[in-house]
Amino acid sequence: MSQIHTLGFPRVGLHRELKFAVEKYWRGELSATELENVGRVLRARHWELQRAAGLDFVSVGDFAFYDHILNHIQLLGCEPARFEFAPEQNELSRYFIMARGLANEHEHQCATACHHTEGSPALEMTKWFDTNYHYLVPEFTASTEFNLSSQRLFEEVQQAQDLGHSVKVVLVGALSFLYLGKEKTSDFERHSLLAKLLPVYQAILQRLHEMGVTWVQIDEPILGLDLSEEWKASFQEVYTQLATLPVKILLASYFSPLEENLNLVCGLPVAGLHIDAVRAKLELTQVAACLPADKVLSVGIIDGRNIWRSDLTAALETLRPIAAQRGENLWIAPSCSLLHVPISLETETLLDAELKSWLAFAGEKLVELNILKQALNGKTGLIAEALADNQQALASRRNSQRVSNPEVAQRLNDLPSEADRRHSPFPERRAKQQARFQLPAFPTTTIGSFPQTAEIRSARAAFKRGELDNATYQQRMHAEIAHAVEQQETLDLDVLVHGEAERNDMVEYFGEQLAGFAFTKNGWVQSYGSRCVKPPVIYGDVSRPAPMTVDWTVYAQSLTSKPMKGMLTGPITILQWSFVRDDQPRAKTALQIALAIRDEVVDLEKAGIGIIQIDEPAIREGLPLRKNRWKIYLAWATRAFRISASGVADDTQIHTHMCYSEFNDILADIAAMDADAITIETSRSDMELLRGFGEFNYPNEIGPGVYDIHSPRVPTVNEILRLLEKAATVIPAQNLWVNPDCGLKTRGWKETNEALENMVTAAKLARAALV
Repeated sequence: MSQIHTLGFPRVGLHRELKFAVEKYWRGELSATELENVGRVLRARHWELQRAAGLDFVSVGDFAFYDHILNHIQLLGCEPARFEFAPEQNELSRYFIMARGLANEHEHQCATACHHTEGSPALEMTKWFDTNYHYLVPEFTASTEFNLSSQRLFEEVQQAQDLGHSVKVVLVGALSFLYLGKEKTSDFERHSLLAKLLPVYQAILQRLHEMGVTWVQIDEPILGLDLSEEWKASFQEVYTQLATLPVKILLASYFSPLEENLNLVCGLPVAGLHIDAVRAKLELTQVAACLPADKVLSVGIIDGRNIWRSDLTAALETLRPIAAQRGENLWIAPSCSLLHVPISLETETLLDAELKSWLAFAGEKLVELNILKQALNGKTGLIAEALADNQQALASRRNSQRVSNPEVAQRLNDLPSEADRRHSPFPERRAKQQARFQLPAFPTTTIGSFPQTAEIRSARAAFKRGELDNATYQQRMHAEIAHAVEQQETLDLDVLVHGEAERNDMVEYFGEQLAGFAFTKNGWVQSYGSRCVKPPVIYGDVSRPAPMTVDWTVYAQSLTSKPMKGMLTGPITILQWSFVRDDQPRAKTALQIALAIRDEVVDLEKAGIGIIQIDEPAIREGLPLRKNRWKIYLAWATRAFRISASGVADDTQIHTHMCYSEFNDILADIAAMDADAITIETSRSDMELLRGFGEFNYPNEIGPGVYDIHSPRVPTVNEILRLLEKAATVIPAQNLWVNPDCGLKTRGWKETNEALENMVTAAKLARAALV
C-alpha cells in the first residue's frame, strides 16, 4: 500500500502565533520558557493535522523559531567564533543574537554572560534557492569545528513520540549545509570541512536510531544545481558512510530537475529517494525506471509552492503505473516543504466561493494526498465524490469569465517593439538628471518605508474594517507622512520618501488595486524570522484601473523642496511574491503587470515626481536553478522591468532596489535593466557583493547598503564610513549613493533616527574627503 508524508509544514501557526510570540520575547514581554511552550503547542497542533489527514508519518525537525539552517548551525556546533559566546550563555539567547545581531547597548537576552564590546552584526541572510524564504548563511573558516551541540532536535522527536506519532525526522544534508554557507577567509574551500562534519551527522543518526526513529529525510536540494565534479563525487562518499548507520535514509531533492545528477542519485546507498515531480515532471518516468525496485520512491506530485488545487485525476494517471511496479515502495508527497504556502483555507472569509473552490493551502494539500492514497490503495468508492468535486472545481476555473480580459490581450498584442527602451543612453540621461536635481556627492536616501508603528497599523486595520471613513483615514496617513518627511528633513537626507504608512506590504498594497488579483484574510507565509507576508493570488489578466500611489506621493512632495521619490514595486517582484496563475506562461503575466506599473510611473511623472524607484528585490530568485535556463528567463524578466520604467523623459531618474541575493553572475543582465541608480544589500557581506559590480565596471549609479536594517543594532559613524571608503575603492565615488540595506518598516523610530543620523554624518565626512 502506498504511503503519504510531507517534507515539512508551515511553522508560523494559523494566526501567526509564532511571529507574535517571538516578537514578544524580543521585547522582553515573554520569557524563554513561555516562548518554548508556544513552540511545543504549535508543533503538537501541526503534527495532529498531519495525523488527522491520514499521513503515515509526521515530520519532525522542520520547526524553527527563526530559521531551520540556523537550527542546524547550533545542532552541528558551528556557531561563528566572532560572536564570542560565553560557555554559560543559553542556547536561545545565542540563537537570536546570530539571527539579529547584537546592539551596542545589548538586548535583554544578553544581559549576562556576554563578552561583546561594540556589538555583533547578524549572520548574512539570502534567498532559499528560488523562493521568497530567506535563510541565514553559515560562516566557515579553516578552523571551524563541528560537534553534536544542541539537543533541540532530539527533544522535539521525544515530544512527537510522547504524543503517539510515527516520526520521520527532517535534516538538511551535510553537503547542502556546507554548500549553502560561505568561506569567511580566503585560504581554504568549505568543501574541505566535510571530513570534520560527517562524523557529527553519523552521531545524529545513531542517536535517532537509539530513540526508535526508523526514517530520516535528508534534504539535499543542491542536487538540482550545477555542481562541480568535486561536490558531485562527494555524494557517494557521504552516503556510503551514512549507510552504515541503522536508520533508513530518504534522500530528498526538490525545486529543480536532477538532470546529469539523476543516475548518481539513483545509485546512492539510501533507502529511498524523493523527487519534485512538479518542477521535474519529465524526469519521473526515468527515475522510476532507474531507482532499484526495493527502494522507496517518494513522488512530490502535489505542488508545494503554489496554492491551486491539483488535478487529482491526472495525478492518478501518472502514479498508477508506478504504484503497479512498486507497491508499498511508492510514497506520495508535496513537491517540497509546505513552508511556502499558507496553513489552511479554514479561516478564509474574504474569498468568494468560486475562487476559494480553486485553491488548496497546506491543510488542503494534505487532504489531496490522502485522496490519492485511498485511490491507489483501491478505495475509490470512498473518495469518488472527492474526485468529482476536484474535477468540477478545475472546470469552473478553466471556464470562468473572470480569468480573461480582451483589452489586456489587445494591449499586449499592440505593444511597440521600442516600448522597453528609454529615449537616450544613460550618460545623456545622467547629465540632464544632475542638472535637474543638483545633488551632492554621496547623496543620501532611504529605500522607501519608515517604521510601521502600532498607531499606523491600528488606523489601517480600522479603515479596512469600516470603522474609519476615507477622510479620517487620509488625515491619519497624511499626519504620518508629514512626520516621516519632517524627520528626514531634520536628518538632512538628500532625497526623501513619503514613508509608505498607507502600505501593509510592498506587493499586497499594489495587488489590492490591480485587476486580476485576489486577497486572503489569513494566507500568511514566512519570509524570514518573524517576518510574514500574505501573497496576493493572481487568478486572471492584470490591469490598473486607477492610479495607486500618486496622491500620497504628491502630498509628500508638497511638504518639502527636496526631491521626493515615488515608490513602486516592480513587475517581477510582484510576480515572484504572489501566488501566480498556472494556466499561462509566467512571462505573459509579468508583461501584464509591467504595463500596469508603467501606467503608474507615467502618472507620477506627470504629477511632478522626478525620481521614481521601482523595487525588484526578487529578480534573482526568479532565476531557474539550472544555468542553461537562465537566458530565457532573464530576457523576459529584464524586458518587463524596462517596459515598466521606459515611459518617462530623460531627466526623470529611475531607481531600482535589490536585496539579499548574489548578483555577480547576472551583472550584465542587471546592467541591461538600465536603471539610472540601483541600491543593493551589502552590509552583512561587508561590501563583498559590491566587488562584482566594480569588476564588471557597472556603468550606472549604485547605492550599496551601509547598514543592516534587519538587526536592531545602530551602526557607528566609523563603521559606515569604513564601508563607504571600501565601496569607493571598487566603484567611482561619483557613482555612489548612501542608503540602508532595505526598508525601515520593521524598525522603531529611535533606532531608525540614530542609524540614519550616523549614516548622514558618515556621508558628509566622505563628501568632505573628496574636496
